[in-house]
Amino acid sequence: MASTETETTTFYQNVVVMRHGDRKDNFDPTWIKTAERPWDPPLVDNGMARAFRTGRTFRTILPFQIHRVFVSPFIRCVQTASEVVAALCAVDVEANAKSSTDVIKFDPSKVKVSIECGLCEMLNKEAIRVDVAPKDGNFGFDIPLLENMFPIGTLDPSLERVYGKMPQWEETVDESRSRYKQIIKTLADKYPSENLLLVTHGEGVGVSISGFLEHTTVVEVEYCGYAELKRIMTCKNGSTTAGNFLVLTKSGQSGITYFD
Repeated sequence: MASTETETTTFYQNVVVMRHGDRKDNFDPTWIKTAERPWDPPLVDNGMARAFRTGRTFRTILPFQIHRVFVSPFIRCVQTASEVVAALCAVDVEANAKSSTDVIKFDPSKVKVSIECGLCEMLNKEAIRVDVAPKDGNFGFDIPLLENMFPIGTLDPSLERVYGKMPQWEETVDESRSRYKQIIKTLADKYPSENLLLVTHGEGVGVSISGFLEHTTVVEVEYCGYAELKRIMTCKNGSTTAGNFLVLTKSGQSGITYFD
């Protein structure tokens, strides 16, 4: 009797976890005094420019294409992701372009983007001062309004979020770190054949290192700092098995400092 061989294929999945750009309240301390949403500072102009430059850097140095972007609902992350996505989708752009406004033409088919509440800031006084946080614990994100900030055609409206609503205030630091690790793995598992970019906060980027590299402490994540993760995927008999994530980013690279 003739025997048949089952074909096994392998490939790598890549996940980039990135911090937002330069936030306004860190450069203008008076902003909070009159802000309608003091817990949700936007980017300064330099933050927008840094995010756009980082997107252009991704196109230059990453040896893979980013297929899908997930974003914290805080406006600094949405603005960061919008600039990065614009850079990734740019077809015709000035050589000295500084932001998405300098992009002449986009190809929105290159990247799909979605807001994911599980990538939000740590919802505790370690990250958001009690006198700044909303008194009722409701951060009041207008998701449709935020989605309109992404380049036209890049939003994936059919996506079902892992976190349909924000975590509860006040979560502990350990709970938030567990959330970050869980959301990174869950999103990767949900899209095993795609390379992902997750735009989040400093603690989330730190967990993308310490959560997958044992006995590691992250001491600094700069604005728009990012970590690269990779894992091998094995397909056999129609099912896919994922290996463990490897952390590719070394301390001192890509705006991240850590030690073990």
